[in-house]
Amino acid sequence: MWTIAKRVGLFLLLNFLVIMSMSIVMRIFGIGYYIEEYGLNYTSLAVFALGYGMVGSLISLAMSKQMAKWSYGVQVIDPNTSDYQLRALVQIVHSLSKRVGIQKMPEVGIYQSDDINAFATGMTKNSSLVAVSTGLLNHMDSDEVEAVLGHEISHVANGDMVTMALLQGVVNAFCIFLARAIAYAITMGRGNDNNNGSSWAYWLVSMLLQTVFMLFGSILVAAFSRYREYRADHGGAKLAGREKMVHALQKLRAQFDRIQPVTGNASALMITNKPSNLIENLFSTHPPLEKRIERLRSSN
Repeated sequence: MWTIAKRVGLFLLLNFLVIMSMSIVMRIFGIGYYIEEYGLNYTSLAVFALGYGMVGSLISLAMSKQMAKWSYGVQVIDPNTSDYQLRALVQIVHSLSKRVGIQKMPEVGIYQSDDINAFATGMTKNSSLVAVSTGLLNHMDSDEVEAVLGHEISHVANGDMVTMALLQGVVNAFCIFLARAIAYAITMGRGNDNNNGSSWAYWLVSMLLQTVFMLFGSILVAAFSRYREYRADHGGAKLAGREKMVHALQKLRAQFDRIQPVTGNASALMITNKPSNLIENLFSTHPPLEKRIERLRSSN
């Protein structure tokens, strides 16, 4: 919930790698049925791009929980642990989950980091993981921890990761369609004899354009992620109390220097991150803490 680049970053990077890997495999096996003898079949290309883009995004979503565990070294907490603090953490997560109608309780984990952060991930709300850093437990009181967990459970209950995967799939589809259509026009649409889809020039140009378009598409995905952070803040306020949520964000703001900037596919799963310039703000998955606090205070 608190760090921008390491959780949505993990999802976006994994999605990009899946798409590129699939592109290479398809190139090797000569798959390109949308290119016909007399030109480009745009209907076939659109169907191909939608299916191709969605598969990459859904594979990324399916792998997101395990990838998060590996990336952060998350240790899943046994609900019957003898550690009182960790057992209480699990009980809070389960209690909040029941209140929002989650049927299968999320896994609860902890990872070693001085960073004050937490995240939620998983393919569905009934197959989710909520993890917190040791830094968060060491620097927040019980009310603030409850508010952070309420924020994360709101992400799970709202199905934010599934929605993001679908959005990313649509963005992928547009990127794939435009990249291949433009690459075809540049390399094969001017009477080129080699018009069978095997041209290396066509493939290389389409991959270059696809990379560029996906970079710009990630700005749209990041904008949606910022919207969902406001919504999760509101959900956390409803579950734990608005003042607790405000205090948690204020505590986070006071400890902002302890937050390490995250750059990668995991950024959107965290509770916040600290972009340092305009470009980073465009790709940031979280709004500024000041705006989040202001919006919470002004909400009814």
